[in-house]
Amino acid sequence: MTPKIRLAIQKSGRLQEASLKLLRECGIRIENVREGQLMVPTQNFPMDLLFLRNADIPRYLEDGVADLGIIGQNLVYEEGNKLPVLKKLGFSKCRLSLAVPNDLDFTHRSWFEGKKIATSYPNSVRQYLDQHKLKAEIHYISGSVEIAPRIGLADAICDIVSTGSTLFQNNLKEVEVMLKSEACLVGSPLMRDELKPLLDKFLFRINASQSSKNNKYVLLNAPNHQIGEITKILPGMKSPTVIPLVAEGWSSVHSVINENDFWEVIDQLKAAGAEGILIVPIEKMIP
Repeated sequence: MTPKIRLAIQKSGRLQEASLKLLRECGIRIENVREGQLMVPTQNFPMDLLFLRNADIPRYLEDGVADLGIIGQNLVYEEGNKLPVLKKLGFSKCRLSLAVPNDLDFTHRSWFEGKKIATSYPNSVRQYLDQHKLKAEIHYISGSVEIAPRIGLADAICDIVSTGSTLFQNNLKEVEVMLKSEACLVGSPLMRDELKPLLDKFLFRINASQSSKNNKYVLLNAPNHQIGEITKILPGMKSPTVIPLVAEGWSSVHSVINENDFWEVIDQLKAAGAEGILIVPIEKMIP
């Protein structure tokens, strides 16, 4: 029987849609997913998807029921970093933060000494308090911690913050960022050796998909006497492609630029004499 890799993702919530989108970008087809299904085979890759509660995914990985999982770094941290992070995925970015009422004059983390903190992440809060030699009472709440200060259950909260709108709606303000988090691919410590080639193929597809998002294909026209200067600006994956144009003394230069350097590179190219600059998105980029 052909081995299959079992990937656990959220059955509902902010990570599920992004996880399925990642699989589609990797060319992995998922069809006939019905509400309530817990396991669905993919169509063109030896993989079964397990749809689980977010909090249950680490247990399934630790027990070897799932081989891979897509969860937030905040959950990995909460679980004590027992699961190996194989790849940061770049989506569902957020922060695990401490927040207090808006009208509070907060100046330093020492304010938390002796206070009550409501959270769904008690281990993370405990580590934070120990790190800063603070003592506070932790109230574990499985959800909707924002209401705790308003009803007198706690003085502060620790929760996931994305835009901050939920804090604003509950008259709270973010005062300490404990951890910056994003979705990541984690592995099971009990993964079978026969699955390692499948894992390598999956990671290769993820890397190709991510590289395409971070880079753009650039085409431009340049006077021949400026080719040397322009190719220094555009190193490309190995080196730029230079193609002579019909117009005498001109060539077309093709290369790849990183999106983070986009506008700075464009300014340099224009200053070096480049014309007719065309920027094209890259669907996949295979190193």
